[in-house]
Amino acid sequence: MNDGIVGAPVGHTPVSLIWRAFFWAASVFNLVIGLAQMLSPIASQEGRLVGLLVFSFGVVFVLVARDPARYGSALWGGFICKVGLVAMLAPAQFAAEGKAVLTGILALDAIFAAGFLWFLLGRNNED
Repeated sequence: MNDGIVGAPVGHTPVSLIWRAFFWAASVFNLVIGLAQMLSPIASQEGRLVGLLVFSFGVVFVLVARDPARYGSALWGGFICKVGLVAMLAPAQFAAEGKAVLTGILALDAIFAAGFLWFLLGRNNED
C-alpha cells in the first residue's frame, strides 16, 4: 500500500502534527521517568523493574509518534496502563503529604490517558 501525506495510507485522513507532538511528549515523558527510576541509586529491584516497563512504553510511544496511523492502536495498552496506574496510586498519593513530584507525574499520566482515549475514539474505526 502506498503512503500518503504524513505517512497515512492513501485514502485515510493524515494525522495532525498536534497529535504527533502529543505522542512525542508522551514518549519523552515515559523515557525520562523510566530511565530515572532504573538508574536511581535508592530504587529497589521492583522499582527498577517498574522503571523498565515505563521506559518500554516510551519506546512504543515513539513508534506511535512516528506513524500514528499505523501504530495508533497500540495506545490501548498505554491507555489501560496509565488509567490503572492513576487508579492504584492516586488515592494513596492524595492522602500523603509532601509528594508533589509523584502527584505531578500522576497528573501527566491522567492527561496522556485522556489524550490517548480521545485519539483512539476519534479514529472512525479505520483499523
